[in-house]
Amino acid sequence: MKNSVLELAITKVWFDAGMICVHLNNGQDYRKPISLYPNLRKGSPKQMEKYELWDNGKWIHWEELNEDLSLDGFLI
Repeated sequence: MKNSVLELAITKVWFDAGMICVHLNNGQDYRKPISLYPNLRKGSPKQMEKYELWDNGKWIHWEELNEDLSLDGFLI
């Protein structure tokens, strides 16, 4: 029998008023201050928008800003 528990994943990332916001596949949104992430804080809005979702939404990666953020770390 297949496990029917939804595995959390990030489906969308956006920035609003100094916050990084993520939308999860369970419909919930979470926000944290960008100031918690020094490499993001140094980036321009255009650079912050250039992210990739890795590992089926478990990680956010910013190549230009040398930053990786895990979903688990974000939710702590």
